[in-house]
This record gives sequence, C-alpha cells and structure tokens, in this order.
Amino acid sequence: MEVEPEHDDPGYTGPATVVVNDTEVEVEVDLRGFFQPIDGRFHWYGRVAVNTRLNDLVSGNRADVVLRTPTGERPAELSDPDLWGRYRVSGESTPPFTLDHDA
Repeated sequence: MEVEPEHDDPGYTGPATVVVNDTEVEVEVDLRGFFQPIDGRFHWYGRVAVNTRLNDLVSGNRADVVLRTPTGERPAELSDPDLWGRYRVSGESTPPFTLDHDA
C-alpha cells in the first residue's frame, strides 16, 4: 500500500550560501516548505549538509543567518546540529527558492 504524503511540499535541493556575521560559507541544502493557513505564512525548513567551516563559525549553537540559493535569499535560523552534524535551517514568509506551484 502506497502512503500519500500529508503535504506536497515544494522544495529545493542543491548548492547554497549561508552568511554568518558577514562570512559566506558555501554549503549543500535540502529545503521544503508549506503554507500554514492558521498563521497565514509560508514556513520553510530543511537541513544543511555537514560543513566543517560552518560548524567552526557557529560552534554547534543556534544562529541567525542569511540563506542564499541561486534564486533568492532570506533571513533564517540555524538550530543545533543533529547527531550527524547537519544543522536544521528554517524561516518564514517568502522562501529562498522558487516555488513551482501555488503554495
């Protein structure tokens, strides 16, 4: 039996830049997002692949950053890294990636 996903979340997977205190770090990201009708905002989130330079700058802590992809940039928040060293990244409103359909 095939299970349908709860959300058909639009997203982006590929190269990005995380800007931490005016320092740019080239990273790989996997991002998704969805429109939340309760608060009327688009919420986007994802993971940043393991990157030692980013970890050296953030030191495993939460950080306010700018996330830039080839199609846009937005303020974002990095959360503590998971067990594999990948930081969670999240933001609200217009995402830093192109939406293929109305979200």
